[in-house]
Amino acid sequence: MTDSRKTLFTFGKAKCKLVLMIRRDFWTDRICLAWEKAPIVWLTGVRRVGKTTLARAIPDAHFLNCDLASTGRVLGDPERFYASVSEPVVVFDEIHQLRDPSRILKIGADEFPQLKILATGSSTLAATQKFRDSLTGRKRDVHLLPVLARECDAFGVRDIRRRLLHGGLPEALLADEKDPEFFAEWIDSFYARDIEELFKVGKRQGFLRVVESVLRQSGGLLKKGNLAKHCGLSRPTIGSYLDILEVTHVALFVRPYHAGGRQEFLRRPKVYGFDTGFVSHFCGWNELREQDCGVLWEHVVLETLLAHLGHRDIRYWRDKQQREVDFVIPGAGGSCDAIECKWDADKLSVRGLRAFRSNYPEGKNYIISPQLGDAYTRNVDGLELTFCSLHQWKELSGGDV
Repeated sequence: MTDSRKTLFTFGKAKCKLVLMIRRDFWTDRICLAWEKAPIVWLTGVRRVGKTTLARAIPDAHFLNCDLASTGRVLGDPERFYASVSEPVVVFDEIHQLRDPSRILKIGADEFPQLKILATGSSTLAATQKFRDSLTGRKRDVHLLPVLARECDAFGVRDIRRRLLHGGLPEALLADEKDPEFFAEWIDSFYARDIEELFKVGKRQGFLRVVESVLRQSGGLLKKGNLAKHCGLSRPTIGSYLDILEVTHVALFVRPYHAGGRQEFLRRPKVYGFDTGFVSHFCGWNELREQDCGVLWEHVVLETLLAHLGHRDIRYWRDKQQREVDFVIPGAGGSCDAIECKWDADKLSVRGLRAFRSNYPEGKNYIISPQLGDAYTRNVDGLELTFCSLHQWKELSGGDV
């Protein structure tokens, strides 16, 4: 196929159709790699990030919309259902809507090992008490993120500023103008379907104040006491709500890196909102200044790191003299790579890197900027720095491209 925006897929036993859509091959490859390790892949991510579209694009798949009552009836006898499937893949979209989803998945994995199963949902398996079985050893998770910087070309986005302002949910990214109603409706739907249904949170206004506060301070240090005071909630309630935001992927917490250095931050995480469009919306940014671009660019870099490394391998570093490194990637033998996110690479201070390397000398130093051409290495104040784009970082660091 010559058009990268078209893909071929199968609905159950129906004929293949050519459908105009934007391919996200990076994520399809992630799903296929996960199937090599386990029969079930749990595709998770926030609402409207594109899970259903991606699931429908899986070739030779029997697709089930679990929001429909008819799907529940079809799955009344799981063994009969699985035995009737002629395709090699079964897709359960929004599987948490079923009465006993873990039983359905377990029967498929244990009794029909020739099948590959994809299940989608807005939160992790642990987010609902309907999942009585953790499916240990039978599943792998794939966390679908908003449109990555590497995917912008496929979406027709040539200026990264658009991605920063509109965000990476496909509907918002492709809209002609930024629509405040889209963000308001998304928040309402998130509360009604993910929070009220799955977590039984009764204090709607208090919960939404926490969501908005997290998005406004995205990229900063998390201070639970200040957040509790601002939102008029107790610290235990704040802790509970933050746990929910983490499990539903609306907030990500990056923990500090420390290994015995003096005066380091040991526990306080940095908090990031899930999408730059929502961060800019709740900050009231309709146009981006240079400092706004810098903050949001850090989010976009983090998303690429998450896509390839997972959140457990990403840290930040900071000491009590306010010297900081944006992201630290621990490696073998005590080495660690340091990453600084710079909207304008010419406006670079190495104060934080120099302090970090005085404690941890082993590892590479990357300056990642969207405004660079070819990658290059330069010595600055005794530090060897590699200046590169996100795509070049992946090649230089040995990551998959």
